[in-house]
Amino acid sequence: MLFLCYPKCSTCRKAQKWLDEHDVDYDIRDIKTDNPDLAELELWHQASGLPLKKFFNTSGQLYRSLELSKKLPGMSDAEQYALLASDGMLVKRPILITDDNKVLVGFKEDQWAETLG
Repeated sequence: MLFLCYPKCSTCRKAQKWLDEHDVDYDIRDIKTDNPDLAELELWHQASGLPLKKFFNTSGQLYRSLELSKKLPGMSDAEQYALLASDGMLVKRPILITDDNKVLVGFKEDQWAETLG
C-alpha cells in the first residue's frame, strides 16, 4: 500500500495515525519532494472513479495564487494532469493506493475503514 502525504499537513498526520492504529502496512511518500508523475496521476485518477478536479488541493496557497478555480474549467484533462505533475503542493492529500489498486483521495475515516475493512 502506498501512502502519499505532506508531513506538515495535519490531515495527513491524522490519516497516518489512523493507519498506524489499524495496523495497516504502508510505504510512505512525501508528495512535495517526490511528486506523482503524469503516468501515476492518470492511472490513479482512472482507478479512483473521481472527477479530476478532486485531485487538486483546492485549499492550498499555490492553487489560489494561480487562480485555478477560474482556469480549470477551461483546461483539458491533459493540461490538468501536467499541472498536477508539476508540483506536489497542487495535489490533494493524502492519497492512499491499496494493494488491489483502489485509490482514496483525502482522508475520510469512514471511507478508509470501509475500503480497508
